Amino acid sequence: MANFDLVVVGAGIVGLAHAYTAARKGLKVCVVEKDAACIGASIRNFGFVTVTGQGAGDTWRRARRTRDIWAEVAPQAGIAVLHRGLYLTAYRPQALTVLEEFMATEMAEGCELLGTEEAARRAPVLRLDDAQGVLYSPHEMRVESRTAIGLLARWLAEALGVAFRFGEAVLEVATPRVRTSRAVLHAERVAVCTNIEINGLFAERIAPHHLRLCQLHMLRVQPPAGFRLPGSVMADLSLVRYLGYSQQPAAAALRTQLEAEEGEALANGIHLIAVQSADGSLVVGDSHHYGPVLEPFAEQRVDDLMLRHMQQALKLPGFTVTERWVGTYPSSSTTDCLIDAPDAATRLVIVTSGTGASTAFGIAEEVFAAW
Repeated sequence: MANFDLVVVGAGIVGLAHAYTAARKGLKVCVVEKDAACIGASIRNFGFVTVTGQGAGDTWRRARRTRDIWAEVAPQAGIAVLHRGLYLTAYRPQALTVLEEFMATEMAEGCELLGTEEAARRAPVLRLDDAQGVLYSPHEMRVESRTAIGLLARWLAEALGVAFRFGEAVLEVATPRVRTSRAVLHAERVAVCTNIEINGLFAERIAPHHLRLCQLHMLRVQPPAGFRLPGSVMADLSLVRYLGYSQQPAAAALRTQLEAEEGEALANGIHLIAVQSADGSLVVGDSHHYGPVLEPFAEQRVDDLMLRHMQQALKLPGFTVTERWVGTYPSSSTTDCLIDAPDAATRLVIVTSGTGASTAFGIAEEVFAAW
């Protein structure tokens, strides 16, 4: 029987963050992942480590800490930071008011509210003809999630001695005993980080939290040669999506206006995020659809809406959509992260807000500090 100080169930970013935190403490760690490689929500996203706009309190604090750890770990793991910073354009006067209110909070430290002339100088690809102003945040960073997760796992194995067992499902956790489809492992502690598998391990403990699944659409867009984003890009719809903005007093009036003007986009949970990859292509999205189970059919209409918002925000004379995909994550209406203790030696950790890349390292540190 293989013996470990910690077994982590799940090799997504939440599981890898717990493995990293434990290994840095000198613990002998094993990560068990049912698939041959991580193919879930951790690679089906923007790779956008978002700080500004996260909900006040725990989520914002965890995002700041996670960003710092990404910045430390990425160069060691061979993970390229593709660009930094965020430009969020306010096109409606009410959106500018939300940003002005946000700038009065502690979460705006280091941010700037730019006039359109200064924004055009810094970010000439932004479409600013009808803009009221642009929020610039220096705090964000972007990695290529499709490759970053694999590189992080490899670095954890090579540099920190973390053992990985891919293609092996965990069937039962009764700490210190972990029974998989291939073996029985022994661990002093177990961290269960299984993302959307809310009907599997510890389903009886997850059920009272009434989690549902959220599915999002994303696109890869090839712009003309030489097109460069200065950082990540957002716009008005993000101000009623991200709690750091949507909890500002003026956000309610903005939402009312957007419901009248962009009702179809809001009904599909659309808000614009555009980031750029090393090959020059853009990753653009996203949408949000909820339910206990989600059909694997993506409507072209949703993609068309996202592309329209991209064209409204960027000076993009031509483009080609080269790829489409969906991602799925568990969602809660009451918390951004579920941390549960089935017993003294076991922790169940599920990010329930789609912010795993932005908060996982901070969450893992908190879990171990309280464990």
